[in-house]
Amino acid sequence: MKKIIILGTIIMMLFVTGCGKKSADDVIKELDKKITSATTYQLDGTLQITNNDDTYNYNVKVSYEKPNKYRVSLVNTSNDHEQIILKNTEGVYVVTPSLNKSFKFQSDWPNNNSQVYLLNSLLSDINNDKERVFEETKDGYTITTKVTYPNNTNLIKQKITLDKDLNIKGVEVLNSNDISQMIMKFNNIDLKANFDDDYFDLDSIIEQIDTNENKNNNDKTEKSNAINDIIYPLYIPTGTALVDKEKVSKTDGERIILTFDGEKPFLLVEETASVENEFSVIPTYGDPLLLADTVAALSSNSITWISNGIEYYIVSDAMSQIELIEIASSINAIPTMK
Repeated sequence: MKKIIILGTIIMMLFVTGCGKKSADDVIKELDKKITSATTYQLDGTLQITNNDDTYNYNVKVSYEKPNKYRVSLVNTSNDHEQIILKNTEGVYVVTPSLNKSFKFQSDWPNNNSQVYLLNSLLSDINNDKERVFEETKDGYTITTKVTYPNNTNLIKQKITLDKDLNIKGVEVLNSNDISQMIMKFNNIDLKANFDDDYFDLDSIIEQIDTNENKNNNDKTEKSNAINDIIYPLYIPTGTALVDKEKVSKTDGERIILTFDGEKPFLLVEETASVENEFSVIPTYGDPLLLADTVAALSSNSITWISNGIEYYIVSDAMSQIELIEIASSINAIPTMK
């Protein structure tokens, strides 16, 4: 009788212990339910991007409403330069409040590649990778998955960190050498966020810009009207060289035109970014792309972006998008402005 009681106790202890341990499938199913059942969410955190030997940091705020509305604020902490990616039923916008302008895309963003700061994208990567690696840790779980960055094939995987309550705490994106390239840390996630009816309308952002127009604007480089130093790309395709450079004056600043010829000819334009008197929307073909220190507009044969008060434009019919991005990513020096 005593042996039966002891045996029963052992079985009960094993049963209780087994019930307390979650399998990989259990965790992923619960995480899936947690995220997909949320009709809205809002999160904030920090994003660190490594480009060559340089590191760039952003404060990130993401707002989401089903089925497909997004408002993402990215503030570069080095200069307080903010850009907003907005998606609603009318299209996708990249808004630069300090310049009073926006690019407008008809784009599949954010579904065209992995997105390190969007819960839906992280969940999709987890569910789509049948070879994902699941680990239980002291504080929770880690899930390692493949990533999809068509324009940066050097990024191959991400480690998603969860706590015991299945809150996503962070994401680390690694390259083919297992070196960290992006680190996203989530400070707060609200899965029951409330938004005003017009929160995802472009007009609401324009009103906010108008409200802040006469307040302090710390991004002083946006007001510069001259370029002291020409910024040359550190990467130039083999068999291609600079053959001409021209500096011209414009009403509100300067424009520099660099012509490269050879096997992969391209044109690089650098000009002082101008602040529009009235908010303007510029229709653009292509997709938004997060470069090291800014959000760019990428099309099949061109890329344009604003960094440190300079607007850059690269165009070529002889290069792939990956090559355009490689050139753009190599232009990371800060010009001397006056």
